[in-house]
Amino acid sequence: MKVLVADDDAVSLHILEHKLVQWGYEVVTAREGNEAWETLQQPEPPRLAVLDWVMPGRDGLQIIRGLRSPTREPYTYLLLLTARAQHDDLIEAMEAGADDFLAKPFDPQELRVRLRAGRRIVELQEQLVAAREELRAQATHDSLTGLWNRASILEALERELERGQRERRPFSVAMADIDYFKAVNDRLGHQVGDVVLAEVARRMCARVRPYDVVGRYGGEEFLVILPGCDSREAQRMVERLRAEVGMGIVVSDRAPVSVTISLGVSTFKPGSRLTCEQLLRAADEALYAAKDLGRNRAVAAR
Repeated sequence: MKVLVADDDAVSLHILEHKLVQWGYEVVTAREGNEAWETLQQPEPPRLAVLDWVMPGRDGLQIIRGLRSPTREPYTYLLLLTARAQHDDLIEAMEAGADDFLAKPFDPQELRVRLRAGRRIVELQEQLVAAREELRAQATHDSLTGLWNRASILEALERELERGQRERRPFSVAMADIDYFKAVNDRLGHQVGDVVLAEVARRMCARVRPYDVVGRYGGEEFLVILPGCDSREAQRMVERLRAEVGMGIVVSDRAPVSVTISLGVSTFKPGSRLTCEQLLRAADEALYAAKDLGRNRAVAAR
């Protein structure tokens, strides 16, 4: 694990660096407070820091207070190492947000076990963040396809509509449905159907732009939000999706499956008073028109 050691005393800095390297840490050093602060602002900062209290530039307490924003992540474990060893100093350091306090001259073994405790805290925090992100993904994504789930894609549609109204810019919505999907489930089983769903989702994601949004609307239906696309551009985009999905056979353990999709497209135009419900209804009606025309095609709402 990477550790920042900040101390303006060259001898103390050398001793600390030598000990920490012996104990298996990757050490980054700083000889004054501003350098230490800049190191801790990097995209992947050290997760442990041993800071001297009194340094040129920012002192240790100023660095600690600056780091203790309630929303700051990842968490940095901060150990204040100082010759100031009065009871009031300890209280001031801990109230500022220090995790631990060690007086100089320090006992190397005491520093070692305190850093070991800090490392455990950092690792536990990493596990908590990972668990939180996993729960967040489960709440917002479809477990089978990895796409946004119905609630999340509808929230994205509401945000895009608000932006379109505010910035007076067009966007389009495409409703996509896998053709004859019920027959796949009935003939080959739901496990093959799941393979088809996941592969269609993958192919669609491969052809959209980085800022487009794709979600599983329900069953074998998908919703695609195309920011900045008027009806003509949207038609070009959905034809790319249709061609990508139908370009090859989906291979499962039981049988190869030929897959196509039908799409219905509706467009929000600047100045329009269309609601999300109306955009969805128009796209759905266009989708049914595509099916009535023989499937494997895209139809724009009138």
